[in-house]
Amino acid sequence: MQLDLPKWFDLHTHFRQGPAVPAYIQAHIDMGCAGVLAMPNTKPPIARVTGEPDAESWTIERYLNELKANGADVFEQVIVPLYLTRNTTPAMIADGAESGLLRACKYYPPHGTTNSEHGVPMKEFLDGDILRAMEENNLVLCIHGEQHALPGEDYLAANRNAEAIFYRETMPRLLEAHPNLRIVCEHITTAEAARFVRKAPDRVGATITPQHLLYTLGHLIQGLKYHLYCLPVVKFDDDRDFLRDAATSAGQSKFFAGTDSAPHTTKATECGCAAGCFTGGCAPQLYAMAFEESRIDLSSKSGRESFERFLCLNGPAFYGFPASTERFGLERSPCKTEVLETADGNVTPLPSGLNLDLTWSLR
Repeated sequence: MQLDLPKWFDLHTHFRQGPAVPAYIQAHIDMGCAGVLAMPNTKPPIARVTGEPDAESWTIERYLNELKANGADVFEQVIVPLYLTRNTTPAMIADGAESGLLRACKYYPPHGTTNSEHGVPMKEFLDGDILRAMEENNLVLCIHGEQHALPGEDYLAANRNAEAIFYRETMPRLLEAHPNLRIVCEHITTAEAARFVRKAPDRVGATITPQHLLYTLGHLIQGLKYHLYCLPVVKFDDDRDFLRDAATSAGQSKFFAGTDSAPHTTKATECGCAAGCFTGGCAPQLYAMAFEESRIDLSSKSGRESFERFLCLNGPAFYGFPASTERFGLERSPCKTEVLETADGNVTPLPSGLNLDLTWSLR
């Protein structure tokens, strides 16, 4: 079986900084990617729009130039969100939007994931001038949707977790306070989040990663497969079922691809495990596997349309740019992923870390 598809857009990925960046970008090019949204949780964070970097922050302008100089100039779209910090101002938002460099902003809960220590509790932004400036300038708010500063028993339990609490308690207040704000609920992992996005206005969409469509907490814990450790962490089978239904439902327009691919040359450290699954080079194959595990027949017209909608069409439509007119192909044949060699060291793709052979390959 072969699939001929428009090139797709990864609307949540990490390219980091330094000498390994060309390898990370090339891995995306190699898997038929037409464009990217590159996360701003660098060191220091991308917390200003223009100008040269300093000890406290990088800028969107400088990071875009760095990415393009390292191979990203071939992409049709490169979006770098502004990292929202306590130093963000309404004037920064307005001026950035007018310049054309600022198209989205990123909310991180404090200490919620890698390099998120500059994040601010959402309650400090609610009904405030920063989000109002974003509304006025038609910018997208990209949200890491987890409640911060929870005790361990609330962070991840059988009947509650940080993401579910955030979507139950905080997101309704955000929608009410900012009725015109465009929002992407990034890398959702729970039934609670999927239900929320489905019921929300059309200005709310969501990305889903391949690992959250394929795996559960049991896969992570059984043998402690740390290459599957990401944040938000994979959840339970009923959560995965809700995500699969959201991604594969006929005609859906709210859910789309965002891999959260996050390379680490050292995954296990003395103080814990680095958060992030690297799916550069293999994300479309993993998404195809997830659709088949969701009982979608990709050889059928309806199955192909459902897959193309999620992978290639919904994301561009939500962000307001055209789908790619260029094509790439997948075929149903087994293949292996190889360790990615970079100038900073080796990075293990998720399938290799799980000792998994892919059932789909690029062509």
